[in-house]
Amino acid sequence: MQAAAGERMENPGDAWPGADATARRSTLERMPKWLICVPLVLQWLWLGLRYRSLTLPSAANPSITAGGLVGEGKLEYFRGMGGVARAATARHIGMRNDGTANEASLRARLAEAGLAFPLIAKPDLGLCGHGVRRVDDMPSLLDYLARFPAGEVVVLQEYLPQDGEAGIFYARDPRTDEGRIIGLALRTFPQVVGDGVRTVAELVAADPRASRIGGSPRHECAVDASRVPAAGEAVRLATIGSTRVGGLYRDGAACITPQLVAAVDAIARDMPHFHFGRFDVRFDSLASLRAGNGLRIMEVNGAGSEAIEAWDPATGLVEGFRAIFRKQALLFAIGDARRREGTRPISVLELARLNQRQYRLIEHYPPSN
Repeated sequence: MQAAAGERMENPGDAWPGADATARRSTLERMPKWLICVPLVLQWLWLGLRYRSLTLPSAANPSITAGGLVGEGKLEYFRGMGGVARAATARHIGMRNDGTANEASLRARLAEAGLAFPLIAKPDLGLCGHGVRRVDDMPSLLDYLARFPAGEVVVLQEYLPQDGEAGIFYARDPRTDEGRIIGLALRTFPQVVGDGVRTVAELVAADPRASRIGGSPRHECAVDASRVPAAGEAVRLATIGSTRVGGLYRDGAACITPQLVAAVDAIARDMPHFHFGRFDVRFDSLASLRAGNGLRIMEVNGAGSEAIEAWDPATGLVEGFRAIFRKQALLFAIGDARRREGTRPISVLELARLNQRQYRLIEHYPPSN
């Protein structure tokens, strides 16, 4: 992937808000994942007792495997879309990696779908950006497929060049049927700013946030680490923006407007029985995001979606947990409403099986970049 000079966005949530905010990590980021899970699991158990089902959230989105809690494919969300939702979604195809793909067949598939390089290649059954790579040419795509688990489904998607990326958390009130945006995170890709002296590798090592990219398993830096960027040049280090590789999440609640809510609600209602989840989108500017214009959906996540805005370095620990607790409570309430309409939650055993398969596959995906 080419190094990209980052364009700065107007506030709130400047795309790369300066050295202090870049380096600073939120309390939630610094905590071990197991420790974060303790209070969340305790609330989940309490909600499970209250609603008489530990897997009730799997009923929230009846058309998706386990409601999108775990084990669902990315393509499941796209298949049932109507015209409104499809028009807002990046072009894509899915293909099973059965070992028969060659250059001629791949070019034919891409042409039929209106796709051209660069592309994003990623697992249909993915998690936290694992296995997501930008591929710039046919040799890179063939290499990706050669390293991808046999028999599993690959998604090839158009590369969206917009710098702006957001996670828009949507929920439909089970009492009023009103669609709402209950959280919005502005995501910034991991990057460093050159000084005309140090190499990319040296800049990364000196930055507490960017240095996470070197310690992330199953990830390869997307740029030439020996290059010396010009003074003031922002160099993007990865295709993905996950915090596990040094991405930065900012609370973008100030961007939630009636126009954006209406646009996202129209998309969600153009999907079969979608009531809770996060739309990961690209956008041109904060002004266009607020207006609900030009949203391009990269992927959709269901009941297992994280409230990623809670990872904003400016968000305190108590405030962050409160946001996550609210979303878990709402998720159970939505699952309960769907259960009353006849949707049966999956069993604990089936949930465990889906989770085990997903995490087992992650170990075998090509490294992300």
